[in-house]
Amino acid sequence: MRLARSPHFLRSYHKAPKEIQRTFEKQAVFLAGNLHHPSLHAKKYDESRRLWQARINDDWRFYFSIEGDAYILHEMRRHPKS
Repeated sequence: MRLARSPHFLRSYHKAPKEIQRTFEKQAVFLAGNLHHPSLHAKKYDESRRLWQARINDDWRFYFSIEGDAYILHEMRRHPKS
């Protein structure tokens, strides 16, 4: 699967600390290869909007949808429980 980054995602990516950006890039490779990779902990987040959530690390998450052969990345942010 391919990854497509929305403009909103790019803004949130550039606001994130460099360490989080690097960790996200590693997780993005896992996502492109296997939605069910264990380190992603990917799950449906909002069924009505077809939005998924996956881990960057313990404190950060990214949100995406699946459209055809692409993962559309929408946002990355600190996990609300951190």
